[in-house]
Amino acid sequence: MPAPAPGSAPTPVNPRSRVLVASLMGTTIEFYDFYIYATAAVLVFPQLFFPSSDPTTALLSSFAVFGAAMVARPIGAVVFGHLGDRLGRKKTLVVSLLTMGIATFLIGVLPTYAQAGWLATALLVLMRLAQGFALGGEWSGAALVATENAPSGKRALYGTFPQLGAPLGFIIGNGLFLVMGALLPSAAGADPSQPSDAFVSWGWRIPFLFSAVMVAIGLWVRSRLVESAVFARTRESGGVRRLPLATVVRSHGKQLVLGTFIMLATYVLFYLMTTFSLSYGRTAKDAAVPGLGYDYTTFVLMMIFGVLFFAAFTLASGPLADRYGRRATLIWITVAIMVFGLVWVPLIELGTLGVMLWLVLGFTLMGMTFGPMGALLPELFPTSVRYTGSGISYNVSSILGAAVAPFIAVALWETGDGSPWLVGVYLSAMAVLTLIALLLVKETRHVSLDDREAAAADATRAPADSPTS
Repeated sequence: MPAPAPGSAPTPVNPRSRVLVASLMGTTIEFYDFYIYATAAVLVFPQLFFPSSDPTTALLSSFAVFGAAMVARPIGAVVFGHLGDRLGRKKTLVVSLLTMGIATFLIGVLPTYAQAGWLATALLVLMRLAQGFALGGEWSGAALVATENAPSGKRALYGTFPQLGAPLGFIIGNGLFLVMGALLPSAAGADPSQPSDAFVSWGWRIPFLFSAVMVAIGLWVRSRLVESAVFARTRESGGVRRLPLATVVRSHGKQLVLGTFIMLATYVLFYLMTTFSLSYGRTAKDAAVPGLGYDYTTFVLMMIFGVLFFAAFTLASGPLADRYGRRATLIWITVAIMVFGLVWVPLIELGTLGVMLWLVLGFTLMGMTFGPMGALLPELFPTSVRYTGSGISYNVSSILGAAVAPFIAVALWETGDGSPWLVGVYLSAMAVLTLIALLLVKETRHVSLDDREAAAADATRAPADSPTS
């Protein structure tokens, strides 16, 4: 780290505990908000906002809106990336969290289709787009807070803390839905795989309204951060770009493309193991498109057990990536995802024990592939465009992977006459694309964030995009 100029005040430093809590707390809230929508998209939204005589059509419509948020995420990455690379990480993260919190709270007070017709559906779509827009700016900022403040040799470990927000958000969100289901049980003789009338009427709103409490806590934590020393030095040296998007597209296009495809298998696995699996697990065995036939409570508890492995191996992946490198670690994990996609149907056919093994293996691989991304994607870009570059790669991949994954999975599930073997093949195919991108990227473990900025300063400077102080 360069010494401060003579007579200059030392750059304030964030305590390590504050860095870890702020990066973890924010992404936990953001993923909580995202997950409760995903759960409601399976449980109640098809009948509340997308009425149809065909349950599969209603479910696909609900998933389509779920995927629409992914389209808004790259837009959020550009807007918040511009703010984060020009004004700083702290202010931008506060705005992104506030945007997500307001949108989620408003979903909890929306009228249903029965009350407002298609206006209700339109408002749900709007709030969902706002959620995606906010999440587009959240992840990269949280990852930068963690990695730009990390001690030497521990960037990947620190980078796993914002990633840990995904499994924690899942557990909190689905745990709250379970509590609501227990407090509002179905009537005697009702289908146990379906939520109760009280839950459909008003109970589903509680998790969305509860997000306001979590957002207030998150805003307080983030308000105590100071800018990272890396960004502060870039700003003081006049390295801030007037148009970060133009710079990153012109000078770092290869990194944008490779980063996008590096995330692809992660996104597909992520949403197959959460959104699709919940729908597949709850569908009756004698349905037109048969599923596993578990009731909601049983299957969500099984998923939460699997997500514990997601959390544990997210943390475990950090030290591995710091020791062996991000690229080498992810290559082996991606090969394992390819194999997993080809064997998950034989696992499911073993019965409940096989289903549990399927969930545990899937979420374990999810943690191992998701954890190192918190360091790898930011390390692909210099400080002046790091927020924009890492955010665009991460969120454009959400369109290619997550936006279409639940939709494609349901279609393939239906094509396979109830067997998800084609869904597994789809996952393996996406993992092949990720493997190719990993083979083309260089290892970033030993890259100094300051060195990247110094090396790129002249190459990225142009009259149309001159730095500003």
